[in-house]
Amino acid sequence: MRSQDVSSFPDHILNISEVFKSYQLGETKVHALRGLNLQVKVGEFTAVVGTSGSGKSTLLNLIGGIDTADSGLIEVSGQSWASLSDNKRSEMRNRLVGFVFQSFNLMPTLDVFKNVELPLLIQKDLTAAVRKERVERLLEDVGLKDFARQRPDKLSGGQRQRVAIARALVSNPLLVIADEPTANLDSETTFQIIELMRDLNQKNKTTFIFSTHDEKLMTHVNRIIRMKDGKLIESAMA
Repeated sequence: MRSQDVSSFPDHILNISEVFKSYQLGETKVHALRGLNLQVKVGEFTAVVGTSGSGKSTLLNLIGGIDTADSGLIEVSGQSWASLSDNKRSEMRNRLVGFVFQSFNLMPTLDVFKNVELPLLIQKDLTAAVRKERVERLLEDVGLKDFARQRPDKLSGGQRQRVAIARALVSNPLLVIADEPTANLDSETTFQIIELMRDLNQKNKTTFIFSTHDEKLMTHVNRIIRMKDGKLIESAMA
């Protein structure tokens, strides 16, 4: 059961308008995003493509509320990140957005079950029984039901990324952001992970936005966003 009803939100889960972002590296000012505009509909499975330095990671960090824009509007489910206090931003991020990272970012001292459960511990309104049901359901969805008590160092790279995907989805987010989620995986495992994400996207109607350098993955998405020098140069349905 989803914690949010997507029918109650506008058709576009993500709205970005005239967003600029720059960083200061020593004496050099790096313009990461230059007036970017983008809308993403509920349930899309979208790849953001571009070379290193094109602004992909910056864009994903801004969408997920990890970073803040210099100017412009970023709305997730009709809510502007800029209008929120730090506490409200953290609460919204925990409930509405899931994250998958290329380095997995799992806690090495915790077993698979506890790693997946982590985002739910922040939500004080959830009982232990509800947390247990959510974690077990996601572990079954990603094919790791029998690995619940294993620690990450006992798993393959592909299995660890499956744990990360389960953790990203356990809070029933409307949006999952994945920054180069297959960068550390071999070709066969890469396609398995993308197919898993795609299956979960279709099953749960969760919106996925992921960045990649791998052009071979383009046949697995329904929309491709290409970036160059901080600008969106192409947005096309695959």
